[in-house]
Amino acid sequence: MLRRLVLTAAASVAALSVTAPGALAAGGPLPVPLLHAGEDLLTVTTSETGNPDADATYKLECGPAGGSHPRAQAACDRLGELAGQGKDPFAPAPEGQVCTQQYGGPASARVTGIWQGRPVDAVFGRGDGCEISHWNSMTPVLPALPVAPVLPNARA
Repeated sequence: MLRRLVLTAAASVAALSVTAPGALAAGGPLPVPLLHAGEDLLTVTTSETGNPDADATYKLECGPAGGSHPRAQAACDRLGELAGQGKDPFAPAPEGQVCTQQYGGPASARVTGIWQGRPVDAVFGRGDGCEISHWNSMTPVLPALPVAPVLPNARA
């Protein structure tokens, strides 16, 4: 049995070493897309922010900063800062997290594209304290929005 496994593994390695260079020489597609370091290309779309100037779709390029984002350099710097802290700014909030029942408004945002060589498709909202905090941590990638004041209960 062990002999069969060794022979199978050796045959597989031999087949791959012969097939792969031939496929590349023939102009076949590479199995993994090649991305250059710093090739961060994102599309940021925001809506229902309460600010007509902030409801828009922007392109954000980092490494070097550019695109149509109004604060491209600051946005790229913020993403770099979060990455330097070991955080994934596009990760969803952890399941089961306790959040304040604070409503930040109907604003929503979607960020798609490539960041640090991986695909991104993240959605942001302001439906509770956790979502508001996540949105605010992404400023200036996402527009800064005010939080509605909490009014005390009226007494009769």
